[in-house]
Amino acid sequence: MATYSGNYDLEERTAKFGENIIEICKKINANTITRPLLNQFVRSATSIGANYMEANGASSKKDFRNKNFICKKESQETKHWLRMIKIASKENEEEILMLLKEANELTLIFNKITQTLDKKN
Repeated sequence: MATYSGNYDLEERTAKFGENIIEICKKINANTITRPLLNQFVRSATSIGANYMEANGASSKKDFRNKNFICKKESQETKHWLRMIKIASKENEEEILMLLKEANELTLIFNKITQTLDKKN
């Protein structure tokens, strides 16, 4: 699993986060409990980067702000799924805690972007 040094641009950072999510999901045994959690988890976590890519191609400042707000929401949702998966997959707890830290940092970053854009309007 890649670590985050903070030196990545946000596009790269969100892509690496999604890649790391996919890698951890491959390690978790799919069963009746984990299967729905993993499905939701992959969707929310990988959509952070996808929405950030869309934000970078936004057609207006309002569109850019809205896409960044979606990134924040998806980051928050990902934190929830990480918490659930941590309970369901104790053997991967250390990696999950690292991902939880990164999801929290992404949430803070996208929250700050959104707040800054709101202040400018």
